[in-house]
This record gives sequence, C-alpha cells and structure tokens, in this order.
Amino acid sequence: MTLLEFRDLWVTYTGSRGRIPAVRGVDLSVGAGRIVGIAGESGCGKSTLAMAVLRLLPKSAEVSGEILLDGEDLLRMGWGRLRAVRWTGASIVFQGAMHSLNAVQRIGRQVAEPILVHERTTPAKAAARAEALLERVGLPSSRMRSYPHELSGGQRQRVMIAMALACDPELIIADEATTALDVMVQAQVLQLMTGLVKERGVGLVMISHDLSVLSAVCDTAVVMYAGRIVERGPAREVFADARHPYSAALGAAFPVIGDPASRGRPGGLAGDPPDPARLPEGCSFRPRCAVAVERCGEESPELLRVPGIGTVRSSACFVAQEGESVVFG
Repeated sequence: MTLLEFRDLWVTYTGSRGRIPAVRGVDLSVGAGRIVGIAGESGCGKSTLAMAVLRLLPKSAEVSGEILLDGEDLLRMGWGRLRAVRWTGASIVFQGAMHSLNAVQRIGRQVAEPILVHERTTPAKAAARAEALLERVGLPSSRMRSYPHELSGGQRQRVMIAMALACDPELIIADEATTALDVMVQAQVLQLMTGLVKERGVGLVMISHDLSVLSAVCDTAVVMYAGRIVERGPAREVFADARHPYSAALGAAFPVIGDPASRGRPGGLAGDPPDPARLPEGCSFRPRCAVAVERCGEESPELLRVPGIGTVRSSACFVAQEGESVVFG
C-alpha cells in the first residue's frame, strides 16, 4: 500500500539572486512498512524534499505538484487539517537533536507535549505515555526530568525518536538522524528505527550522507543531484552496481575495509554540485562526468528504467539507458 507519494514536485526559492530551483520534478512513492533512503551531496535537495512533506519550508519557497499522504494532498490542506496531520499522520526526526529540543524544558515535558496537543488526555496520562516512550527507545524513566544538555548525543537522538512516535504516526522522516553519532550508538539507533518499521508497519524515509547506512537498512535507495532524482532501485544494488555515474562516484568515495589499495587511492569527485541558480545546459552532472557524451550537453535525461536488469532500476543517464558502463574512475 502506498503511504506517501510525490508527484512532479517542484520547490523554488525566491531571494536576492532570483528564483532558485531546489527540487525539480520529483516523483517518488513510499509504501507502508517500507524504508526509502535518499542520498546525495549537500545542496542536492534532500532536506528540502523532507521539509516539504509537512510544509515546514520558509515563506520564500514556492511549491507545486502534489504530496499525497494516504491519498490526501498535503499541499492543499487547510491549516487546521495540516495541524492535525503533523505528529499523527507524519512526523520528522530533525538533523541535530540539540538544536531541535527546547534547552529550557525537561525531556519528559517535551515528549508529552504532542500527546497533549493531539489527544484528549490528562497531563498525568501524557507523562506516563512519555515515560513509556523513553523506555521504549532505551532511556530510563529517570531521564524524564533531565534537560537536553544533560544527555549525550545518542540519548538526545533517542528523545527525538520518542517524540516522533508519540502520536503513533503512519510515516516517519529521519533527516540525518545518525549524523555525528559514534558507530555503536548509530547501530543502536538504526536497529531501533528499523525495528519500529517491522513491528508497526510505518513508512520510513531516511536521509543520509552515509551510503553504508542506507544500503544496510533501506529497501529502496534514491540518489538526488541538483534537485532531481538521478537513480532509483533496490538499495544494495544501487550502491554495489550503480547505473548513474554520480551514484558510482558516491560509492567510490568510501574505502573498502581490509583493502589497503583502496586506502591508498581514495575515491572522490572533483568540484561541487552546480549552483541551482546557474544550472548547466543539458545534464546537470555533465561538467563532473567522466562518461558524458555529446548528447548530455544538449538535453536533460529523464529518469527511465535501465534495460537488461532483472530488478526495477531507473537512471537519468543516457549512457546507462543504452546499456553502457558508468563505472566511476
């Protein structure tokens, strides 16, 4: 069952530099009980896509297209209906828990707040629910009276997850939820989130720079570049056998454990993503691409199914669509 669906979504910011397209024509669906990972360099539109779901973008953002949650268009909801959907229909775990939590309120009160806002209950019952949620994410009830600065980074991230679960949402968006955590805490947080997907059948969208995380826990991986999806397919396949040169470059940037040669020749990609206010003609990735052909400078490739592969794989690359290799380097 499709839970969340983007249909031809465009997000354009207007400022002193004019109109800047941050997300360009994204089509994507997330099923109940499924995990979709979104990867790409900073500035490729990942967080803008996430913020658009709950209409958390600044006033300077112009949004068009459709974002359907259980078939209902979030972009056309009135504020009363949208307020009801936030936390109960969809919730978000923001990047940087320390900046997202209220520094002068105790943890228990912050977790209980969405329960009190959205449900007819008493403060005592909301506090009891908050305590149960904290214990569910591996924090003792004694932390109810703690302030955010009294917790470690991993503990604060668990508090954010507890808040996201407070009203039993159907969809959770995790924007860099494991960034800056040590590997042990990261593994625990990932295990917690993937366990919730299996137990409760929620849909989970994970945004991360860490391809190893996405390939390990996600069902589907989406790679974004310059505001567009350039590759989509089963997560392990996308990063192990890329069908877009940008995806291949991202994978090549990670050294292989146990391979001294890969440590001596670290991969990478020269330059930066293009300025969205000055996108190049044709394929946006062409200036950094090692396999570009003449056609790439003339027209922008559509996201199409790659021929000759058993599973459903899509790539916005003329070379891949013709069955040629896009191996980086």
